Amino acid sequence: MDKLRRVLSGQDDEEQGLTTQVLDSSSLSFSTRVKWFAICFACGILCSILGTVMLWLPGSGMKLFAVFYTLGNISALASTCFLMGPMKQLKKMFEPTRLLATLVMLFSFILTLCAVFWWHKKGLAVLFCILQFLAMTWYSLSYIPYARDAVMKCFTSCLS
Repeated sequence: MDKLRRVLSGQDDEEQGLTTQVLDSSSLSFSTRVKWFAICFACGILCSILGTVMLWLPGSGMKLFAVFYTLGNISALASTCFLMGPMKQLKKMFEPTRLLATLVMLFSFILTLCAVFWWHKKGLAVLFCILQFLAMTWYSLSYIPYARDAVMKCFTSCLS
């Protein structure tokens, strides 16, 4: 359990530079970090669900859907900063194993909002929200050992 706490709080055994240590350090206790992670993650899920409900509203429902769904995903992604710290989170996001999923996810956030506010294309907004979901799922699976391999095997077995 102590090793899990060290990993989640960002206290790995590897040595870090002084700047990284200063930026990653926090006065929050482990239980406080877990509580804020849960709160931020729950708010993200709530925003995503609220956005999905807004989809069915006439008029500006599509805009509200895109904004709330995107904010929900950003909040859920940001919640992990409470567990491992913002600098470590950013480093892990842009590791080679997660780089493609991270880029697709970030561009989907931006393109969803562009589709709704500038291009006024509802179909594109829904498509980019689906891409957000898929990219977030693929990104999340990268933290579980062999999860991506299991998903790929499942898809290939279902298709053949």
